[in-house]
Amino acid sequence: MTTTGPPAPFGATNCPLITPFDDAGTDTDGGEGEGGIDTEALAGLVDALVERGLDGLVPCGTTGEFASLSPEEYRLVVETTVDAADGRVPVMAGAAATRIEETLARLETAADAGADAGLVTLPYFHGANAPAGDERFLRAVAADTPLPIYCYNIPACVDREIPPETLERLAAEASISGMKDSSGDFEYFLRVDHRTPEEFACFQGYDSFFVPGLATGSAGGINALTNAIPESFVAAADAAGAGEIERAREIQTAEITPLFEHCITHGFAPAAKVAAAARGFLGETTVRPPLVDLDADARAGIEETVASIATNYE
Repeated sequence: MTTTGPPAPFGATNCPLITPFDDAGTDTDGGEGEGGIDTEALAGLVDALVERGLDGLVPCGTTGEFASLSPEEYRLVVETTVDAADGRVPVMAGAAATRIEETLARLETAADAGADAGLVTLPYFHGANAPAGDERFLRAVAADTPLPIYCYNIPACVDREIPPETLERLAAEASISGMKDSSGDFEYFLRVDHRTPEEFACFQGYDSFFVPGLATGSAGGINALTNAIPESFVAAADAAGAGEIERAREIQTAEITPLFEHCITHGFAPAAKVAAAARGFLGETTVRPPLVDLDADARAGIEETVASIATNYE
């Protein structure tokens, strides 16, 4: 194992950053209809989110359209995030891939760029794979990772879960610091949290379960809508930390969940980009194929919801 030092402390509110693309595709190697990485917009987004109190940043995840980035763009996004964060908050870089070597290469790139940790999924496409094979994959990555890693349970994208008993065993690996769960199955999340030691950080990735997770002792969340309404997550986390669970629940019910419904309907990256733009955190909301930009009606619904939430923090 090549990991050095303890994992960076990630707090309760962490943002899986959207990746801004310019419409013309001139910044990097984006092809026709894709757009290049808008590094200025990304740095501006990072500043806006950190200034509003978020605890950590997670570039190149699902919401960041990692699967549509070239290796060069992956490096650029992580480097830009780290540089813009400037040590104010830790950075956990997504490192999803189907091969052990490719996963480790992404982690090496992230480490070279200055990231503090990596987020690793099961190999996608192999939906019928046996849990034993998936565990071997994660152990092989853990053995040679240059960064502390967090396992990412996202069955909607890899067609299977990481069994709680697997995570219980993996928690003994010094380089595996925790997990993110985007399954939307709260019982699963509780089972993992119950089976793993306290120092194994369990982050809720399903925005509608952010406060329920905090109420049951989770480490916090890594949530798409922090791109647009970071204040809601910070306020909810502060309330929960102060024992004001009813106040936290009100924020969840009145602010986070209504906007999250747009993500479920329209897709995480497209909806999060429109929501962030509605706050003035982002200009261009282009997504890369095969994702589709939202139509006027969808945009209007998101913008209306965001506006009603933002008034609480003006």
